Amino acid sequence: MSNVPISSAAKPASRPLFTRDIFLQFGVVWAFVLLLVASAILYPRVFDPNNVKNILSQSAPVGIVAVGMTFVMIGGGFDLSVGAIFALGAVVFAHLADPLGLWGAAGAVVVASTICGVINGLIVTKLRVNPFVATLGTGSAFGGYAFIYSDAAPQVPNDFSFQYLGTEAWFGWPISIYILIAVFLIGAFVLARCTYGRSIYATGGNTEAARLSGIPVDVLRASTYVMTALCSGIGGMILSSRLGVGQADMGGSIALDSIAIVVIGGTSLLGGEGTMWRTAIGLLIIATLTNVFDSLAINNNYQLVAKGVIVIGAVALDIYARRIRT
Repeated sequence: MSNVPISSAAKPASRPLFTRDIFLQFGVVWAFVLLLVASAILYPRVFDPNNVKNILSQSAPVGIVAVGMTFVMIGGGFDLSVGAIFALGAVVFAHLADPLGLWGAAGAVVVASTICGVINGLIVTKLRVNPFVATLGTGSAFGGYAFIYSDAAPQVPNDFSFQYLGTEAWFGWPISIYILIAVFLIGAFVLARCTYGRSIYATGGNTEAARLSGIPVDVLRASTYVMTALCSGIGGMILSSRLGVGQADMGGSIALDSIAIVVIGGTSLLGGEGTMWRTAIGLLIIATLTNVFDSLAINNNYQLVAKGVIVIGAVALDIYARRIRT
């Protein structure tokens, strides 16, 4: 019989487990660091301050949508209608900028987006329709209404204040970046520090247990769809402001991009897991990749292939992490 103490014998075996856990927990950070190193080699101007501003301002609309998507996915849901709500927000903002002014049009976008979110939430929680099917259907309806509302024509307001949110800057930094940071900080605070955020984790992790503990699961889950719709409308509003036009086909890739950002950041498709800082890293990964690809004049079709491969890899890593923890 060996005289080696049990605690001493266990230490060598625990080190690989510790290393593996660290990798799984912070793998997205290591991936981002490697991406920055590779980007600096392939495109040395990637860290130029003006390029950094460009990366953040261009990714602000989809980043804001990703904040809302983080909430709905942690709560165990899924939302494919964000692209349509994004486009609806863009055309409503542009169409009403002249008669209502900047802030009146922005208020109209908030109302319209909230209504879309309430519809999604009620269909998922009250009619018990699968979130994938429900938001696929409402996305088609909202997208169709955006074309009807705009008469399938670009909405170009005469009021130049319409472009304030998308083109003006404070202290040398675009306003859209401040909005992006503010939305991320608010989302992070709500998830980490508020009872509402903890209840979302509980609902996504185990719906029945959350219900038995007194959490109003249906109301909570419906509210995440409202939050996602609101973020989508704001994102569309910022993009239309930056481009100076609102069009009903603006949100074509928003759903894929926002889901990719959230999944790459480590939020589980099964719900109950995820953090806002991880979504922020996922956004920076996608934004940096897009910037480098565009700077190197890489065909957009190859960019789509790269994003698809990255999403599949992130989902596979999530499944692997869940399997070894059980």
